[in-house]
Amino acid sequence: MLTKRIIPCLDIKNGRTVKGVNFVDLRDAGDPVELAKQYADHGADELVFLDIAATLENRGTTLDMVLHVAEQVNIPFTVGGGISSVEHVDALLQCGADKVSINSSAVKRPELINELADKFGSQCVVVAIDAKKIDNEWFVHLAGGTIPTEIKLFEWAKEVEERGAGEILFTSMNHDGTKNGFANEALAKLSDELNIPIIASGGAGNVQHFIDTFEKGKSDAALAASVFHFGEIPIPELKKELKANNIEVRL
Repeated sequence: MLTKRIIPCLDIKNGRTVKGVNFVDLRDAGDPVELAKQYADHGADELVFLDIAATLENRGTTLDMVLHVAEQVNIPFTVGGGISSVEHVDALLQCGADKVSINSSAVKRPELINELADKFGSQCVVVAIDAKKIDNEWFVHLAGGTIPTEIKLFEWAKEVEERGAGEILFTSMNHDGTKNGFANEALAKLSDELNIPIIASGGAGNVQHFIDTFEKGKSDAALAASVFHFGEIPIPELKKELKANNIEVRL
C-alpha cells in the first residue's frame, strides 16, 4: 500500500514566504529555503510553493528561489502560480522543481495539460482545481476561487486525467480557511472515479481531520498551510497519530 503524504503549502511573493509563519526557531520566517529545510527535517513528505503574485517581471526571483530550495532540500516540491507555457515549466524544472501545478491556465487552455505531459511526463504535472458546492453541485472556480465558471468539478477532473495530469490538487472553497475538516465526500468521489492520486486541500484544523480525509475521503495526500506554519499541528505528532490509526505514513 502506498504511504499517505503530508504536504505543507507555502505562499510565495517576490521570492519570499508570506502569511506569517510562526516557527519559533526560525531566524527569518520569510525565507522559503529555511522554512523548507525545517519542514523536511520535521518529516514533511513534499512541499508546495504557490507564487501568489506571479508576474513576468518577478519570474526571475521565483526561479532563483526554486534553485536555492532545490540545492538545500531533499524532499520533492511543486511550484504553482501563473504558469501557462511549456517554456516556463521547462525553466522551473531546470532549476530543480520536481513538479508544477497549473490551475486557471489549464481551464482556459486545456491542451496545456497534454503539452506538459507529453514533454515532461505526467509525473511532473499537477492540476489544481478550486471548486465550490452550489445547490448540491460542485463548480470549478478560477483566480484563487474568486471567479465562478459553469464547469462541473467531476467532469473537469476526468478530462484533466485523460489529458495526462499525474495528480489533482483539489481545494474546496467551502472548506478552505474554516478549519472544520476537508471535503471528504467530494474527495472520495474523485478517488472512486479517477485513477490518479488526489491531494486534499482546504479545511485542515486538527489531527482528526487528517485521519478522516485519508479514511473517509480516500485522499492520497493532504495539504495544509496555517496549521503547520503556526505550529498548531507538529508534523511528527501528526504522523504518529496517523500511524496509530493504521494509516501508512513515512515516519
